[in-house]
Amino acid sequence: MSKVQPPQLPKGTRDFYPEQERIQNYIFDTWRSVAESFAYEAYEGPMFEHLELYTGKSGEEIVSQLYNFTDKGDREIALRPEMTPTLARLVIQRGRELKKPFKWFSMPRLFRYEKAQKGRLREFFQLNMDIIGTESIYAEVDLLAAISTMLRKFGLKDGEFLIGVSSRKLLATYLDEIGAPNPGQVYPALDRRLKIGPEAFAKALADAGLTEEQSAKLDAFMSCKSLEEVRNAVHSEAATAALAEIEELFSTLAAAGFGECVALDLSIVRGLAYYTGIVFEVFDKGKSMRAIAGGGRYDSLTEKLGGERTPGVGFGMGDVVLADLLKEHGLLPDPKQTVDIYVATFGGDMQKVFLTATSLRAQGFTVSHALAKTKLGKQLEQANYQGAKVVVYVDGEKAPEGGFEFKDLRDGTMHAGVVADIAAQLKA
Repeated sequence: MSKVQPPQLPKGTRDFYPEQERIQNYIFDTWRSVAESFAYEAYEGPMFEHLELYTGKSGEEIVSQLYNFTDKGDREIALRPEMTPTLARLVIQRGRELKKPFKWFSMPRLFRYEKAQKGRLREFFQLNMDIIGTESIYAEVDLLAAISTMLRKFGLKDGEFLIGVSSRKLLATYLDEIGAPNPGQVYPALDRRLKIGPEAFAKALADAGLTEEQSAKLDAFMSCKSLEEVRNAVHSEAATAALAEIEELFSTLAAAGFGECVALDLSIVRGLAYYTGIVFEVFDKGKSMRAIAGGGRYDSLTEKLGGERTPGVGFGMGDVVLADLLKEHGLLPDPKQTVDIYVATFGGDMQKVFLTATSLRAQGFTVSHALAKTKLGKQLEQANYQGAKVVVYVDGEKAPEGGFEFKDLRDGTMHAGVVADIAAQLKA
């Protein structure tokens, strides 16, 4: 008989044993608490959508990056690779019923069929925060303030991350100024500018129809490091208006206490065609990792998908790069399990163990105990393994009326008292 091969983890995916799941829940809890503190409401959608939702947004070339299949009803389906198209669909379906502007967030599990590598997997989680129904630059301010607050809450200092900000609107006006013939073909080249080297970048611009003079002007423009440099480089009213939008974004963030978290970075283009205004990416300060988060304004997406034009802006923050960054800075919590109370018995009275555990849980404590009659030493070994703070003995001889003997495992001291005394000891 041939030996059965043990099952293997699919490439680009992860298992979450309890230790990893505790860290994952810490990330989720922080995402949720900050999003809710900014008054964003949670939403969700299906894990798969009709394939045309993604091809309608990004074109047929997106199919190679998807997990797609034909279902039993002969429908073309894809596992969701991002959340924005689902959000756009929800807005199209109930757009007139939704009071705008509104602020929503989601933490979906996403799937992309691409090469698995550091910081990028085929299955991952992502925080999405979006504001729908306003063209105001203060929506971008709100989102960037939320990102900064979130990364600070994770323990990162302002000097350890930076939100780079650019503008597709500003770039579009400059491309018009220099007479670029095919702006839509230029954006993908600009998005790869710092990754492909000067020669390959020059060739990509030439392939998009730019002359050497136009390419040189564009490269110089993309290298501007300050608003003043940009101001000297542009001349049209449209460019001036786009620049004023960035200036208002920065000055408002500075007034709110987030000035050190943001900087101009025209190298940020974002390859997706649906961006129409401010775009941004978040990196560790040395840019030693992939972007922690990225997003921008997409005022035409719902229209592109067959609905009414509805302005929107949002971002996604993936859990993979974020966890790598927090680990590098020593900011991930201890993954070891902890419980408030372990209920033990000297004489093997399991009925009293379960009764006591039920009573203590009703008081709001996390409680564990043995699941079989076993020696006290084994029970204490399990209590220590599970990170119990206090062991409560259900049949201690020195227990007061209506109370218990209990031991604080953190300092080894013995006590006797009622539940209120146990609670006080846990807080000590």
